[in-house]
Amino acid sequence: MSEVTVAGRPPEPDWPTMTTEELFAYRDAENRFRASSAVRPITGEPDPGASISWQDVPLPGRQLPVRVYRPSPGPEGEGKGKGEGEGYDRAGLLPLVLHVHGGGFVGTAVQSDWVNSHLAARLPAVVVSVEHRLVAPDSPLAAAVDDGWDVLQHVVRHAEQWGIDPARTAVFGESCGGLICALAAIRADETGLRLRAQVLVNPAVDVTEAMLDHTSVTEYAHTPTLGVPQLNLFQRLAVPPGADSRALSPLHAEHLDGLAPALVVVPTHDPLADHGRRYTERLRAAGTPARLTEYPEAAHAFLSTPGLAPQAEAARTEILAFLRASFASS
Repeated sequence: MSEVTVAGRPPEPDWPTMTTEELFAYRDAENRFRASSAVRPITGEPDPGASISWQDVPLPGRQLPVRVYRPSPGPEGEGKGKGEGEGYDRAGLLPLVLHVHGGGFVGTAVQSDWVNSHLAARLPAVVVSVEHRLVAPDSPLAAAVDDGWDVLQHVVRHAEQWGIDPARTAVFGESCGGLICALAAIRADETGLRLRAQVLVNPAVDVTEAMLDHTSVTEYAHTPTLGVPQLNLFQRLAVPPGADSRALSPLHAEHLDGLAPALVVVPTHDPLADHGRRYTERLRAAGTPARLTEYPEAAHAFLSTPGLAPQAEAARTEILAFLRASFASS
């Protein structure tokens, strides 16, 4: 998105010298831009077959907003009425897709309206996108990881209230959101919460000192949508001194066996491309079914910028088919 000049978008900051005050100011301005109508030609128009609303989720010690996508009844949506149509079970309940947006220290669920509304309308499903705490000096990555997991647990525990079938639950994350969802899938296996699938799009799965020690980082160190300066800032903010970076890095998890089947979507022109490739290898080695799909010449965050990336349409179609098949399986 940084190659495109749109009125209202803040200028790209000097990442290495950014102060905390500058980070907060940039984040606020950038997120207003990402949520504005001016950026829709880039981020895509929502599917008319879905309704979109904000809702607050009560969690331990905090209230967290989530963006909720549901199929709309009528000709544009799959749902013709509660309990009718493909996707609904006999009780009129829909599958749940827990989504986590990318960005790390900047980003909003609104930037993913294009893909999430489509999934809600066409699966159909209830898609709950977590407006997690963003990484900052006073908010490490562990807080965002807890937000994703806590929302997932809350919605599953209150399934009837949300109109979802907890036996048909999947997680879907992009970039930093992919890391959060990968860790949620690991926690789900450890706690007995059964997931049908995990979809990880250009995931960042390593925040250890080895985060940047990959060929793809060297080859695509400075791309329009992500570069090493941003990754350095993210890594510094994500893992404060004394924190266990391996515990926040799915790539280094000890046990990856028995997890929900994974679809890992990797744009080839992405500094983090090797993160997705290596994580797929580890999942497969552990016996967890994992499909890796690479999208040639696509850049990081391509799924959030369908107006710029023609590959986004094919990726959205693949994700839809993967989730539909996952929810249909016994």
